[in-house]
Amino acid sequence: MNDLTALLAARLSSLGWMMATAESCTGGMMAARCTDLPGSSRWFERGFVTYSNAAKTELLGVNPELIVAEGAVSEAVARAMALGAVYRTPARVSVAVTGIAGPDGGSTAKPVGTVWFAWCIDGRVSAEVRHLAGDRHSVREATTVWGLQGLLHRLPQQDA
Repeated sequence: MNDLTALLAARLSSLGWMMATAESCTGGMMAARCTDLPGSSRWFERGFVTYSNAAKTELLGVNPELIVAEGAVSEAVARAMALGAVYRTPARVSVAVTGIAGPDGGSTAKPVGTVWFAWCIDGRVSAEVRHLAGDRHSVREATTVWGLQGLLHRLPQQDA
């Protein structure tokens, strides 16, 4: 993970961009990984831990009607979280995650291990769902890695 975080730091630093995280099921693990790296204040702006639906609404501006209609673990809510993290901060990019880490809380439609990811870069959002295996710790770790890798993959290679 340190290599991944260092690569992300180098890319964001070369672009002169700041990032933000909007995390539900990981409870701040992505932000912690970023801030474990010395000098992260040059490229990491802030992290939102929005575990409850109320926090998603209050801190990120996610419409509560969207949460009711789609569910907190949905593409629409992940996208809204990613946009909220950028629009409510000076950050230019964000990564958002919302999912079911387990061991309970899953359903037939959304089993344990279902995680929606969204990445916002300059107001453009992409999203995807992953079905991750393992216990709660494994799902949260895999979510943290996939979220940060996804952001790194989507960043431009040079100054844009």
